[in-house]
Amino acid sequence: MLQRALTAVLKWEGGYVNHPSDPGGATNMGITQKTLEGWRGAPVTAEDVKALIHEEAEAIYEARYWSACRCDAFRWPVALMVFDAAVNHGPGRAARLLQEALGVTADGAIGPVTLGAAQTKDPASLATEIAARRMVFYGSLKTFKTFGLGWSRRLMDVLGAALTPER
Repeated sequence: MLQRALTAVLKWEGGYVNHPSDPGGATNMGITQKTLEGWRGAPVTAEDVKALIHEEAEAIYEARYWSACRCDAFRWPVALMVFDAAVNHGPGRAARLLQEALGVTADGAIGPVTLGAAQTKDPASLATEIAARRMVFYGSLKTFKTFGLGWSRRLMDVLGAALTPER
Protein backbone atom coordinates (compact mmCIF):
# COMPACT_ATOMS: atom_id res chain seq x y z
CA MET A 1 0.00 0.00 0.00
CA LEU A 2 2.90 2.38 0.71
CA GLN A 3 4.21 2.11 -2.85
CA ARG A 4 0.79 2.92 -4.27
CA ALA A 5 0.54 5.92 -1.94
CA LEU A 6 4.03 7.12 -2.87
CA THR A 7 3.09 7.01 -6.54
CA ALA A 8 0.04 9.21 -5.89
CA VAL A 9 1.96 11.70 -3.74
CA LEU A 10 5.14 11.91 -5.81
CA LYS A 11 3.03 12.78 -8.85
CA TRP A 12 2.50 16.13 -7.11
CA GLU A 13 5.74 16.53 -5.24
CA GLY A 14 7.86 16.47 -8.39
CA GLY A 15 11.49 17.50 -8.55
CA TYR A 16 13.59 20.31 -7.17
CA VAL A 17 12.01 23.70 -6.51
CA ASN A 18 13.02 26.74 -4.49
CA HIS A 19 10.09 29.14 -4.91
CA PRO A 20 10.65 32.47 -3.12
CA SER A 21 7.05 32.50 -1.78
CA ASP A 22 7.22 28.95 -0.42
CA PRO A 23 8.07 28.98 3.29
CA GLY A 24 9.47 25.45 2.89
CA GLY A 25 12.39 26.79 0.85
CA ALA A 26 14.51 24.40 -1.17
CA THR A 27 12.49 21.22 -1.75
CA ASN A 28 13.06 18.08 -3.81
CA MET A 29 10.47 15.33 -4.25
CA GLY A 30 8.56 17.10 -1.48
CA ILE A 31 11.43 16.85 0.99
CA THR A 32 12.36 20.28 2.39
CA GLN A 33 15.81 21.35 3.46
CA LYS A 34 14.69 21.32 7.10
CA THR A 35 13.29 17.78 6.78
CA LEU A 36 16.46 16.54 5.12
CA GLU A 37 18.58 18.13 7.86
CA GLY A 38 16.47 16.41 10.50
CA TRP A 39 16.72 13.09 8.70
CA ARG A 40 20.49 13.28 8.26
CA GLY A 41 21.11 14.89 11.64
CA ALA A 42 23.37 17.55 10.14
CA PRO A 43 23.05 20.82 8.23
CA VAL A 44 22.42 20.50 4.49
CA THR A 45 22.55 23.02 1.66
CA ALA A 46 20.09 23.70 -1.12
CA GLU A 47 22.50 21.76 -3.36
CA ASP A 48 22.23 18.75 -1.03
CA VAL A 49 18.45 18.96 -1.37
CA LYS A 50 18.79 19.14 -5.15
CA ALA A 51 21.01 16.01 -5.12
CA LEU A 52 18.54 13.97 -3.02
CA ILE A 53 18.02 10.52 -4.54
CA HIS A 54 14.69 8.72 -4.84
CA GLU A 55 15.62 5.91 -2.42
CA GLU A 56 16.44 8.33 0.39
CA ALA A 57 13.25 10.30 -0.26
CA GLU A 58 11.22 7.07 -0.05
CA ALA A 59 12.89 6.15 3.24
CA ILE A 60 12.06 9.59 4.64
CA TYR A 61 8.44 9.31 3.47
CA GLU A 62 8.04 5.90 5.04
CA ALA A 63 9.55 6.79 8.41
CA ARG A 64 8.51 10.43 8.88
CA TYR A 65 5.05 10.39 7.30
CA TRP A 66 3.61 6.93 6.55
CA SER A 67 4.72 5.20 9.75
CA ALA A 68 4.48 8.33 11.89
CA CYS A 69 0.76 8.54 11.00
CA ARG A 70 0.23 4.77 11.28
CA CYS A 71 -1.13 4.63 7.73
CA ASP A 72 -0.80 0.83 7.58
CA ALA A 73 -3.62 0.66 10.15
CA PHE A 74 -6.14 2.35 7.83
CA ARG A 75 -8.05 1.15 4.81
CA TRP A 76 -6.75 2.48 1.49
CA PRO A 77 -8.82 5.66 1.05
CA VAL A 78 -8.05 6.88 4.54
CA ALA A 79 -4.41 5.77 4.44
CA LEU A 80 -3.75 7.79 1.28
CA MET A 81 -5.57 10.89 2.49
CA VAL A 82 -3.76 10.87 5.84
CA PHE A 83 -0.39 10.19 4.19
CA ASP A 84 -0.82 12.97 1.65
CA ALA A 85 -1.93 15.35 4.40
CA ALA A 86 1.13 14.39 6.46
CA VAL A 87 3.43 15.11 3.52
CA ASN A 88 1.71 18.38 2.66
CA HIS A 89 0.85 19.71 6.13
CA GLY A 90 3.03 17.72 8.54
CA PRO A 91 2.13 14.57 10.51
CA GLY A 92 0.67 16.45 13.48
CA ARG A 93 -1.77 18.45 11.38
CA ALA A 94 -2.64 15.34 9.35
CA ALA A 95 -3.51 13.54 12.58
CA ARG A 96 -5.60 16.49 13.80
CA LEU A 97 -7.48 16.70 10.49
CA LEU A 98 -8.27 12.99 10.74
CA GLN A 99 -9.32 13.33 14.37
CA GLU A 100 -11.55 16.32 13.61
CA ALA A 101 -13.16 14.34 10.77
CA LEU A 102 -13.78 11.49 13.23
CA GLY A 103 -15.10 13.73 16.01
CA VAL A 104 -12.49 12.58 18.54
CA THR A 105 -10.08 14.69 20.56
CA ALA A 106 -7.72 16.37 18.09
CA ASP A 107 -4.43 15.98 19.95
CA GLY A 108 -2.27 15.26 16.89
CA ALA A 109 -1.33 11.74 18.05
CA ILE A 110 -2.86 8.74 16.31
CA GLY A 111 -3.50 6.23 19.07
CA PRO A 112 -6.09 3.60 19.94
CA VAL A 113 -9.05 6.01 20.14
CA THR A 114 -8.36 7.45 16.69
CA LEU A 115 -7.67 4.03 15.18
CA GLY A 116 -10.82 2.55 16.70
CA ALA A 117 -12.99 5.44 15.52
CA ALA A 118 -11.58 5.17 12.00
CA GLN A 119 -12.53 1.49 11.83
CA THR A 120 -16.19 2.36 12.49
CA LYS A 121 -16.46 4.81 9.57
CA ASP A 122 -17.05 4.22 5.90
CA PRO A 123 -13.56 4.75 4.44
CA ALA A 124 -14.73 6.64 1.33
CA SER A 125 -16.86 9.02 3.40
CA LEU A 126 -14.03 9.56 5.88
CA ALA A 127 -11.54 10.24 3.07
CA THR A 128 -13.94 12.80 1.59
CA GLU A 129 -14.39 14.49 4.97
CA ILE A 130 -10.62 14.70 5.44
CA ALA A 131 -10.35 16.26 1.97
CA ALA A 132 -13.01 18.85 2.80
CA ARG A 133 -11.20 19.81 6.00
CA ARG A 134 -7.92 20.06 4.12
CA MET A 135 -9.51 22.44 1.62
CA VAL A 136 -10.69 24.69 4.45
CA PHE A 137 -7.18 24.61 5.92
CA TYR A 138 -5.62 25.53 2.57
CA GLY A 139 -7.97 28.48 2.29
CA SER A 140 -6.78 29.81 5.65
CA LEU A 141 -3.14 30.04 4.55
CA LYS A 142 -1.65 33.39 3.56
CA THR A 143 -0.01 31.74 0.54
CA PHE A 144 -3.34 30.43 -0.81
CA LYS A 145 -3.50 33.13 -3.49
CA THR A 146 -0.14 31.99 -4.87
CA PHE A 147 -0.44 28.22 -4.43
CA GLY A 148 -4.16 27.55 -3.82
CA LEU A 149 -5.13 26.42 -7.30
CA GLY A 150 -2.27 23.92 -7.39
CA TRP A 151 -3.12 22.66 -3.90
CA SER A 152 -6.76 22.29 -4.94
CA ARG A 153 -5.79 20.30 -8.02
CA ARG A 154 -3.56 18.07 -5.92
CA LEU A 155 -6.27 17.48 -3.33
CA MET A 156 -8.89 16.57 -5.93
CA ASP A 157 -6.46 14.23 -7.71
CA VAL A 158 -5.39 12.50 -4.50
CA LEU A 159 -9.01 12.12 -3.38
CA GLY A 160 -9.78 10.56 -6.76
CA ALA A 161 -6.88 8.13 -6.31
CA ALA A 162 -8.05 7.33 -2.79
CA LEU A 163 -11.54 6.49 -4.03
CA THR A 164 -10.31 4.37 -6.95
CA PRO A 165 -10.20 0.65 -6.16
CA GLU A 166 -6.89 -1.12 -6.72
CA ARG A 167 -6.72 -2.97 -10.01
